[in-house]
Amino acid sequence: MLVEIGIKDAGLYAEYMHQVPAVINQYKGRYIVHSGKVTPSSGGWKPNRIILVEFDSLGDLRKCFASSEYAALAPRERSTVTRPVIIEN
Repeated sequence: MLVEIGIKDAGLYAEYMHQVPAVINQYKGRYIVHSGKVTPSSGGWKPNRIILVEFDSLGDLRKCFASSEYAALAPRERSTVTRPVIIEN
């Protein structure tokens, strides 16, 4: 899953980032990239932060983001503008 993040509330986002890796890991997910060092190349896309997370399966990804553990982190929704896409191999 590739996620473009725009941070609106850095403090709330920091709390989320402190907690969410354990949830991602619980569902067999791994952070491949998590960076604010993004250099636009062409096409007009100018993301502030990019996150790339890999899961063992699409089912694991879906279970993760539908889980009660992830729902408990819902206040994060107020801290960012998030644009995720799921990429299947």
